[in-house]
Amino acid sequence: MNPDITYSPAYTLVPTYDCFNRCSYCNFRTDIGKSPWLTLREAEKILKSLQNQGIIEILVLSGEIHPQSSQRLAWFNRIYQLCELAISLGFLPHTNVGPLTWEEMAQLKRVNVSMGLMLEQMTPKLLETVHRQAPSKVPELRLQQLEWAGELKIPFTTGLLFGIGENNQDWGDTLTAIKNVHQRWGNIQEVILQPHSLGSQQIGHRDSFELQQLPEVVAIARSILPPEITLQIPPNLVTHPDILLACLNAGARDLGGIGPRDEVNPDYPHPDEQGLRSILAPKGWKLTRRLPVYPQYDSWVVPSLQGVVSNWRKKLAISETPVLY
Repeated sequence: MNPDITYSPAYTLVPTYDCFNRCSYCNFRTDIGKSPWLTLREAEKILKSLQNQGIIEILVLSGEIHPQSSQRLAWFNRIYQLCELAISLGFLPHTNVGPLTWEEMAQLKRVNVSMGLMLEQMTPKLLETVHRQAPSKVPELRLQQLEWAGELKIPFTTGLLFGIGENNQDWGDTLTAIKNVHQRWGNIQEVILQPHSLGSQQIGHRDSFELQQLPEVVAIARSILPPEITLQIPPNLVTHPDILLACLNAGARDLGGIGPRDEVNPDYPHPDEQGLRSILAPKGWKLTRRLPVYPQYDSWVVPSLQGVVSNWRKKLAISETPVLY
């Protein structure tokens, strides 16, 4: 029997789509001042409607407010309050809002079971093309976030974006950088391998990644990264079942957060659970739910959140136990 393939039943809260970066392939951002901020009252209404719907993870995903902006503190406080609200209603927050200061990361650890940031690609040449107007996409700045997460004992998800102007050598360099951080701190729980997919909102860069290459990428990643790091592929962007299965055969074991809407790729709806099972089951793969923190990192979660993590683990264990008649 093949190993289980996991996914996180998730819902994404977006404090704001405002972002001071202008990545040419982005289908998420709006110009500063164009996006109304999500209020706590609106968020509470959304989250209450999700209770008893099987949602575990609340992904807090935001456009980036400049570190020197007069709105930075208000933005950070809104993110913190959304995480607190999610916890109070029984959910597990996972925050991915761009580069943070050490102090901001340390504070958010109190209200998150894990955090994340896409490294994308380590090559600086993208700062001359797709990241030319994206100051926070400096590779060393983003790599530092992985290091700080390790020092702070924050279970972390990172990943690569493919098809934005990088080459095969860049893949290896980026994966090796992630491996080196993990060897120092042991904090990388999963790496996302995300193909760039054309969307209707992007302002430039009309190329996309050839999906046929993705199983090769998975195999390369599996050969470089330590075995305890889980490889994740987004099934809504891998639209051909044969390629999805080939990625699993090459070493991918997770399908990420699956919910009503992929905010980063809104043109690509998530498949439903039953549809995924129909692809996986005939080939011997079992689809199982997981938490946004992997079990080996439960002791890293702050004490005030360990109870809710433990409760979710018990719920999943009961739901996955076969019923004997």
